[in-house]
Amino acid sequence: MAGEGDLQALLRMFTSRKVTMLAAMGHVKTLQSKGLRSIAQIAEAPPADVEAIIGDAKLAKSVHAACKSHDKKAVKRPAEEQESATGAKKAKLQVHKHDLDYSSMSSDDLERSLSLPLVEEEQLIKGTSIVTNRAPLFLAFAVELLGFTMPEQPPSSRLSLAQAVVSANSRSKALSLGIEKPSPGGEPQVIEGQPKLRVMTREVPILKRGGYSWSGAPEASGTASNSQARHSSTQPRTWNASRKTTVKSSTFIAHAAQISSPSQRAELIKSLMEQKPELETATHNAWALRTSYGNSPLVQELSYDDGESGCGKFMLQLMREADAKNTIVVLTRWYGGIMLGPDRWRIMRECVQDALSAQMRTSSFSGEAVWALDLQDDKPSTSTVGMAIHRPENARNYLLRSFPSAEADGASAAKKTGPALMEEKQENLGRLLGALRLLFRSWADVLKKDELDSRAWSWYIKVRPDVDAGPSGWGAKGTVSLDRILELRRKG
Repeated sequence: MAGEGDLQALLRMFTSRKVTMLAAMGHVKTLQSKGLRSIAQIAEAPPADVEAIIGDAKLAKSVHAACKSHDKKAVKRPAEEQESATGAKKAKLQVHKHDLDYSSMSSDDLERSLSLPLVEEEQLIKGTSIVTNRAPLFLAFAVELLGFTMPEQPPSSRLSLAQAVVSANSRSKALSLGIEKPSPGGEPQVIEGQPKLRVMTREVPILKRGGYSWSGAPEASGTASNSQARHSSTQPRTWNASRKTTVKSSTFIAHAAQISSPSQRAELIKSLMEQKPELETATHNAWALRTSYGNSPLVQELSYDDGESGCGKFMLQLMREADAKNTIVVLTRWYGGIMLGPDRWRIMRECVQDALSAQMRTSSFSGEAVWALDLQDDKPSTSTVGMAIHRPENARNYLLRSFPSAEADGASAAKKTGPALMEEKQENLGRLLGALRLLFRSWADVLKKDELDSRAWSWYIKVRPDVDAGPSGWGAKGTVSLDRILELRRKG
C-alpha cells in the first residue's frame, strides 16, 4: 500500500497541474483501484496503462514522468544525506543544457532544479574578490533582493523577474551607446493594462502563473508583500485601455477604471481627459458605470450616450454579462462620416470587452506567482507556457558561470581545469549571494519594501566594477571585493 508520503506527493503532482483537489483525489483513488498504489508502481507501469486509467493523455504523460523523476530522487536522497552527515564534499550544481519543460515537473521539482549556492559565513566572505562584468552582478543583486521585497514569489519567478530587469537595463544601455540598433518597427510595446511589478526601479510586465503553489512559500504571504504587488501593478495607470479600432474612417477606443461611488465619476473622467487630451477632440465620449454597496446584492447603474445613440445602455448590458462591478467604462468615437450599420455594435462590444478584460487583469493581481514577459523574444517556446517569458534556468546558468576569483597572477588561473574553475565560480556565487543577503537583511526591518528596492540600485552602483565609459567598456570585466558589500550593511 502507498504510504502517507506517497499519497500527499501524488496529490501535489495532480494539483500542480491545475487539477482540483477533488479531481486529484478521484484520480488517485482510480489508480489505486487498478493496483497502482505507490509512486514507484506508477513509474514502472506502461504509459499506455496510466493514460487509460486517468483518461487524459496529456495529464497522464506529465504525472507518469513526474513519478519517474520522483522515484530517482528518492533513491539518491539517502546517499546525499549520508554524505552531508559525514561532512563529505557537497554535490556540484549542474547547469541546465536544455530548456526545462515546466508542464512535466511538479512545482517543488522545478524549484529544486533551480537551486543556487549560498554561503553566509562572514569569515569566508571577507577577503573574497571576484572578476565579473556588470550584468551578472546586477542579476545577483536583483535575485537576492526579491527574496526580501517579494518573498511570496517562488525562486523560479524571482529568477525570471531579475533576468527581465537585467535584459531591459542592458538593452537600453546598448541602444544609448549605439551598439544595438532600434527595432525596425520600434521597440515592442506592452499592451495597456498588462500587470507590472517594480524591480530595481524598473517596471516589469508580468504574466500570472495560474494557481501555482510551492512548498517553500511563506505560511502567510504577508499583507505588506501583496499590498506592494498590487500597488506596483496598478499605481502607474488608473485607466486601462482597449485596442484602438478604425473602420470606415471611424475610430473607437474604450477605457475602464475602478470606481467605488458614482460621485467619483466626474473626477475620474476629468483625470482621463488630462492624461489623454486627444480624447476631448472625439465626436462622442459615452460612459457607463456599475457600483455596489459592500456585500449588498444591490448594484447602482448609470450611463450617458453623449450623442452615440443607445451606447450607454449597451455598455451596461456588456458590464452585466461580465459581472463588472465598481467599474466605469468610457467609450470614445471619432466619427468618420460613414454610417457603419450593424458593425457599430460589434466594434463597440469588442472595445468595451477588451477594456474590461484589461481592467480585470490589473485589478485582480494580488501577489500570485508570475513570469516576467520577454518582449524581445518573437519566437517563444510553446511547449511550456506558450508566451515569451524570461526563463529562470537561463538566469541561473548565467549566475553559475560568471564569478571566477581575482587571481594574484593570471598564470595560476590558466592552470585550473574546467571542473575546478566551475567549482570555484559556484563557491564565489554562494559567497556573493550570502554577502547580499546579509546586506538586505540588515536593512529589511527599517526600510519599506519600495525603499529597499530603490536603495538596492544605489548599492549596486557603489560596488559594480569600474569600466571605461562608452562602447569600449561594454561587457568589460573588473574586480569586485565582497568586503565592499558587507560595508554597506546598516551599522548597529
